[in-house]
Amino acid sequence: MKHFAVVQHSYSEFLGIIESQLEKRDIGFSYFRVFLSQELPSSALTFDALFLLGGPMSPMEQDKYPWLEQELQTIGAFRKAGRPIVGLGLGALLIAQYEGAELSLEPYHNAYFTTAHATAAGRDDPLARAVDGRQVMVWSAGTAKLPESIQPLVVDDEGRWIAFRPKDGGAMAMLFRPEMKPGLIEDILMEEDRETPDNIGELLAQARELWPEMQKTTDRVLVALVQELSLMSEKRKPRVFALNVAPAEKS
Repeated sequence: MKHFAVVQHSYSEFLGIIESQLEKRDIGFSYFRVFLSQELPSSALTFDALFLLGGPMSPMEQDKYPWLEQELQTIGAFRKAGRPIVGLGLGALLIAQYEGAELSLEPYHNAYFTTAHATAAGRDDPLARAVDGRQVMVWSAGTAKLPESIQPLVVDDEGRWIAFRPKDGGAMAMLFRPEMKPGLIEDILMEEDRETPDNIGELLAQARELWPEMQKTTDRVLVALVQELSLMSEKRKPRVFALNVAPAEKS
């Protein structure tokens, strides 16, 4: 059975509506709630893919969240093992950092709805085609300037990147959030000591209004990710042997 590792960075931000999409495809997943336990996957070889979810922090805040540096090592381990990686929000910024992007804390609450636009580099890309012309929600703490060697696949109304793939194609980074739903935003609002964007009320109202289309967009995104990253292809994993200990002979 295919099995994904999912790194969660806050109480509220989980796979959301992506969970049901994975379950429909008979894909299992294990959450690593790094904000609670600092636990990350011990081996990339025991999983078929890695999902890095969103979160309220920036990759630049390693002094407050030391496990962010460990996540970069986890990205490296999955890349070396040939396991695909999907990054959403914070997860996308971590992938960008791993690829040599220049990070910025501004704007710290980088949250808004925009129309997604496929770039020339994304003209033939399944994900870029899937979201081109559709409304998506961007949400991350800060931004990143991609290295010149990486061309974005999707940009927002202002021409800022919101999706890219590294040159070797082994990952997908999205600042827009296909897992988001109105209930998840409500949970973020209720999360204790959580800083939220000033426009979160507006975001929630837009999410409620656009909810039927958001679900359709998520369906299209999952189909594209499955195609691009071969998410339905089960990877070879180390065999697990059960120890069959013979009972001691009676004297």
